[in-house]
Amino acid sequence: MNKLALLALVALMAVLSFAQGDHVPTYNDHPPHPGDALPILPKDQLWGEAFQYPYQVQAYVMAAKIPNVLYQLPCYCYCERIGHNSLHTCFESTHGAHCGICMKEAVYAYEQTKLNRTPAQIRAGIIKGEWKSIDLESMAKNN
Repeated sequence: MNKLALLALVALMAVLSFAQGDHVPTYNDHPPHPGDALPILPKDQLWGEAFQYPYQVQAYVMAAKIPNVLYQLPCYCYCERIGHNSLHTCFESTHGAHCGICMKEAVYAYEQTKLNRTPAQIRAGIIKGEWKSIDLESMAKNN
């Protein structure tokens, strides 16, 4: 009976884990209001321990060019648990520099914006996981 109970518990935990995988992290489903301040960590602060690699700085440079888009995107590092309300929030501090997910999503969003994709289209691509193919080191060398 103990083995059966353990098996049932493991199965339940697996189901709960996979169910969480369908959760889309928080984001804003509309552009920011005119006049809303959307600060990205300024370029003069992109140094020090958090910015040891060129791709970290480049991700912030790209993010600063599309703050309105990032505002409308979810972040799959699930930083909503620490109060973030979109991918934009990750780049208001050094959080994004410490997180490959944040940086890959921002680079993906920048590249898709340059291809004239809308925030809704970019969000759909992020939800599908298309950002996972971004190679941060190659991106930094090519920019």
